[in-house]
Amino acid sequence: MKTTVSVIKADVGSMPGHVRAPQELLDVCGAVLEKGKKENILIDFHVARCGDDIDLIMTHTKGVNAEPVHKLAWDAFEEATAIAKKKKFYGAGQDLLAESFSGNVRGLGPGCAEFEIEERKSEPIVVFMMDKTEPASFNLPFYKMFADPFSTAGLVLDPSLHDGFTFRVLNVYTDEVAELKAPEELYDLLAIIGIKSKFCVESVAKKTGEPAGVISTNKLNLIAGKYVGKDDPVAIVRCQSGFPAVGEAMEAFAYPYLVAGWMRGSHNGPIMPVSVKDANPTRFDGPPRVTALGFQLNDGMLQGAVDMFADPSFDSVRAKANEIADYMRRHGPFQPHLLDEKDLEYTTLPAVLEKLKDRFK
Repeated sequence: MKTTVSVIKADVGSMPGHVRAPQELLDVCGAVLEKGKKENILIDFHVARCGDDIDLIMTHTKGVNAEPVHKLAWDAFEEATAIAKKKKFYGAGQDLLAESFSGNVRGLGPGCAEFEIEERKSEPIVVFMMDKTEPASFNLPFYKMFADPFSTAGLVLDPSLHDGFTFRVLNVYTDEVAELKAPEELYDLLAIIGIKSKFCVESVAKKTGEPAGVISTNKLNLIAGKYVGKDDPVAIVRCQSGFPAVGEAMEAFAYPYLVAGWMRGSHNGPIMPVSVKDANPTRFDGPPRVTALGFQLNDGMLQGAVDMFADPSFDSVRAKANEIADYMRRHGPFQPHLLDEKDLEYTTLPAVLEKLKDRFK
């Protein structure tokens, strides 16, 4: 039996402001998914959150882009939106950019990461969820997990990893994809995935084609044509026995690298790995956060969830993130804290610049 793991996320309301998705919204989403489980649409599910985003982690046998599964997630977000509007929660329904569901959620606003796998004898997976940042924020950690032997020792020590992996990279502006192999094409890979504003790692697979990791790649501003909030990506990673060990996957977040997003989607700041209970970004709407939940799959059942960043060994990373946040914030409205002009095209800044255009003679 093949198992599909789907993670579909959306911001449909939070309080106060962009801080936290209220528990009652998670509960209504859970009730909708429970109904879907009873109707045999799902095998199992877990409702999570990272900051103001609700993350629906679902397993089933219907493959990727399955309309019943995506419709179930859409229905859950719509019901949560109705409550958010009634309660006047902030940004109620902001990620539901379409008026109605059509086939699957891709291009409609919610982010989606999913793969179909043949379960191994033991199938550990980690679901990563980010808030206040963009899909390409996974470029660096995916490189470290699947191509950097300084992070994943198994690339050197484990014969089952020694052949490396294939990266599928998306040009977010043209919707074109390229597949690059590591380590053979490592320099070519790095030449593009470092340009985070344009290129986004979409997925990684073994050279045999077996899925290893997948990332949601929706950019909301390209769908809506204007700034409607950050993309807040999610990712799924398979671990152990031919894939990075769980600890190697987590090691990819042992340094708080800079990502785009933070306040008003307009600033660079450090990504901070936190436990679920600490995923409440309040300082300048940040700093950007990443949470992680670990599961063991058992015929599609989600055994877990283990809060992977609830570990004191990440305390120094969080301290360093705060130090970097202090440094970046001292730049105020100046670059490099402020994003590059091209990256600000879809924010609210162009309206201010339009007002000033006649002042230049």
